[in-house]
Amino acid sequence: MTAVAMETDAYRASFERFAASARSEPSWLRERRTMAMARFVERGFPGPRDEAWRHTPIAPLVRTRFEAADPAARPDADTVEGLGFGSDGPRVVIVNGRFSHMLSSSGPARAGVDILPLGEALARRPELEAHLGVVTGESASVFCDLNTAFAEDGAAVLLAPGTTLEEPIHVAHVQVTDGRPTVAYTRTLVVAGRGSQCRIVESFAGPDERTYLTNAVTEVHVGPNGRVDHYKLQREGREAFHVATLVARLQRDARFADHAISLGAVLSRNDIEVRFEGEGGECVLNGLFLVNGKRLTDTHSRIDHIRPHCSSRELYKGVLDEQARGVFNGLIVVRRGAQKTDAWQTNKNLLLSKDALVHSTPQLEILADDVKCKHGSTTGQIDPAALFYLRSRGIAEAAARSLLTHAFASDLVRRLEVASLREAVERHLQAYLPGGAEIREAVA
Repeated sequence: MTAVAMETDAYRASFERFAASARSEPSWLRERRTMAMARFVERGFPGPRDEAWRHTPIAPLVRTRFEAADPAARPDADTVEGLGFGSDGPRVVIVNGRFSHMLSSSGPARAGVDILPLGEALARRPELEAHLGVVTGESASVFCDLNTAFAEDGAAVLLAPGTTLEEPIHVAHVQVTDGRPTVAYTRTLVVAGRGSQCRIVESFAGPDERTYLTNAVTEVHVGPNGRVDHYKLQREGREAFHVATLVARLQRDARFADHAISLGAVLSRNDIEVRFEGEGGECVLNGLFLVNGKRLTDTHSRIDHIRPHCSSRELYKGVLDEQARGVFNGLIVVRRGAQKTDAWQTNKNLLLSKDALVHSTPQLEILADDVKCKHGSTTGQIDPAALFYLRSRGIAEAAARSLLTHAFASDLVRRLEVASLREAVERHLQAYLPGGAEIREAVA
């Protein structure tokens, strides 16, 4: 029996124990868990022959025997302080996949806004059957299926029709380990009713020098004329694995934006899927990743234009140093009948080392004839002419390189409309690059 088959059997046995334990949850959820595990067992973990994973070797992840993270663990005060909520808005802390009432604060009651532990929301709101797990379904990755099978808790953000929430909602996912390789499954469900608006910041953090896996799924449903701006800050520990799925469904005239910042983890994978289910929708996907050493980050996106008169904009940038690896695979699908689609996709990468490598594959699949679509990809090193210009004005070479790198990344950083998030990314960028003092002086 191969190692991969043995790992699949281990997960199946773990699920059987999990399913046999006493839990009060709806029968439809148990059925969806069982179906997800059946799909995982049938497909197994992806390998180098799987097109979507051929540039992202996951053998170290598969070989590691992860144990369930302790649901009773609590982060220390420094970790909580480092989460950087930065506002008086609602905040949710998910520790090892479980909603922490002690660390969370919903603030004053807001009419039309419910922010609940996911398990509690499912018990109180039976209509959520139409939302949880539906947007993944048969197209889900094996890691998304594992999340559906094992995730017991997370956060639910529910907005009634016509509700506007000015303050951002911060959902912080934290792993606490005791030295063993652990895994936490966490799920976030956002349901924005007709004409509602909100901003959600999801952040992921954990200890350095510890091996752990975060398996996260975020599902977003945006009702007619609704708007959801989603921000993700991934700064897991240096030895961590991070596998995440984001799926969004947009109704008529809905708007959805996602801004993904990847700064941590030895291996990070983001699967993003947006589906226009009504006319007139708008979608923006932006992303920035900074990796060095032998770390790898991978983004796979799919924007599915099913209905006419929808627009999408996609921009991802990567900065890679030393022997780091990056993967970007973006697909825009324009279905038959989706006329007047306006979509473009761009991927730009900056290599700071001759040993860094990026695999970039922007794609268009167009089945309609009255559309405006374009895509492009560029990968290169720092412009020598720009470097010479700065050097000629007395700036040291290391500082000049850092200034040019900062300028490359700052375009996306400036698009972060949540001030506390933007400042946190700016601080990381300045610390990441040599010559931080010169950068601070130049951008002041």
